Amino acid sequence: MLIIGSHVSFNKETQLLGSLEEALSYGANTFMFYTGAPQNTMRYPIDDRLTWKALEKMKQTDVDYRNVIVHAPYIINLGNTDPDKYAFSIRFLQEELERCEQLGVRYLVLHPGSHVGNGMESGIRAIGSALNQLLVGKENKVMILLETMAGKGTEVGSKFEELKAIMDQVEEQDRIGVCMDTCHMHDAGYHTEDIDSLLAEFDQVIGLDKLHCIHVNDSKNPFASHKDRHENIGFGDLGFEQILSYCYHPKLENIPKILETPYIDHTYPPYRYEIAMIRSKKFDPELKEKIIAN
Repeated sequence: MLIIGSHVSFNKETQLLGSLEEALSYGANTFMFYTGAPQNTMRYPIDDRLTWKALEKMKQTDVDYRNVIVHAPYIINLGNTDPDKYAFSIRFLQEELERCEQLGVRYLVLHPGSHVGNGMESGIRAIGSALNQLLVGKENKVMILLETMAGKGTEVGSKFEELKAIMDQVEEQDRIGVCMDTCHMHDAGYHTEDIDSLLAEFDQVIGLDKLHCIHVNDSKNPFASHKDRHENIGFGDLGFEQILSYCYHPKLENIPKILETPYIDHTYPPYRYEIAMIRSKKFDPELKEKIIAN
């Protein structure tokens, strides 16, 4: 079964229930959300009553809560060794893990971080050390999924080997995994069009058993551009058939696929239409115009 959804909102009034209802309106059977704005630290208490209502409603749908994903905020940077900023990132990520635990979500996707000019080895060591501080000896069982990055600036994690070097430091191996992003891998210089070779390389370096989520995005940029700008499905440099290969590859069948594609004209969410297009396996070149018209 195709497990597919998108990024959805999570607001103070409806929280997880609202996220679920938005996902269902897109024809999704999974979804991903931030527990607050990804650019700041403003968070409000989790309402267990709304969480319970969402869980009860999921029982009436084909949404399996084990496939639901939370994304950590962008302001966390475990690769920056400035003492104050490093301590802040660890503290705030700990709070996010606790929120995931309260919500019952088992996967938290994290951008590994940037070394901010201190060198790749420094960034890798800092991220690994921070993850051990967050995971070792803790009762929380949420798994952190390091995301494959595009390699812009001083980002850590644009190569499988960099993610592996971080993961090898983590003592709690059952709490660390990977989230692939198709746009990021393309922009980082991986030949995503050859999915079998890419998966074989990933399996050799990291292991497919560590892959628990895939962000399915097209790219506005050419190969190896290291820019990280997502495009709507089929309208970018990867193309529709390549995106389909990640959605339907038998080795990826049980892994949630999440769309993070841009709103049309910065206004209209494309997810209902893109999910339907992926399910039909037929590209619609007039998709953007139809979304605006509707």
